[in-house]
Amino acid sequence: MSKYTLREAMAIHASRQIRNEDKVIVGTGMPLVAAIIAKNCHAKDAVMLMEAGPFDSNPLALPSCVADPRGFVGAPWVADPVQMMGMILQQGRIDLGFLGGAQVDKYGNLNSTCLGTYKNANVRLPGSGGASDIGAMAKRNLIIIAHEARRLVEKVDYLTTPGWMLHPYENGKRVKDRLVHRKELGLWGGPEAVVTTMGIMKFEEETKVMYVSEYYADLGVTLEMIKENTGFAIDTSKADQVIPPTEDELYILRNVADPENIFI
Repeated sequence: MSKYTLREAMAIHASRQIRNEDKVIVGTGMPLVAAIIAKNCHAKDAVMLMEAGPFDSNPLALPSCVADPRGFVGAPWVADPVQMMGMILQQGRIDLGFLGGAQVDKYGNLNSTCLGTYKNANVRLPGSGGASDIGAMAKRNLIIIAHEARRLVEKVDYLTTPGWMLHPYENGKRVKDRLVHRKELGLWGGPEAVVTTMGIMKFEEETKVMYVSEYYADLGVTLEMIKENTGFAIDTSKADQVIPPTEDELYILRNVADPENIFI
């Protein structure tokens, strides 16, 4: 087995969440890398879509963003963003959406807007883009994020993208002392997994609280390290060691998906 890094592990394990024949909407960076790995390994019939419009493309080189012309190569059809986000996504036709952000909480809620309060933010972030739409309307969501206590938090500073449990609004005001399931708010889908630089987190069926499903023991990651680098008490009792990347997956990652190490 070849040696590999934590970020390579994150990309490959994210790619494994893509099922054959999934219609997957991906964004810039690690999601694109993961999708290209999947398309060249176990999910050859998956359909890759990007917010700017390419449908089922087969990039010859890694696109730098969702509107990079390299991402349109081989696409039998090119939509526009209104069709992609306003019709295909909203009609429930997307099986899996990739998401990321600066913070994710134990219910899978994401923040990519600001750190601190919105009116007096310490840091202003890029914002939602299409993330809120994807988080609300894809059938399944996959979150990719570096595993740090400042990123995996008890409560996000700002809700950009909905996870499983949310504060409802009544009479135009947020009810801070009550959480409801996203389905009560008319949202389908929900986050399926969180793939980090330490392992794979999933959500309890009843409580929808995040727990450790698998971890990168072969790279020296321990459950104690995961606890120390998580900003809330996380259950590790169900954790298994991951199945390491195959030589084929590593080859595709390094020679096809991201040969110039742009995102890895």
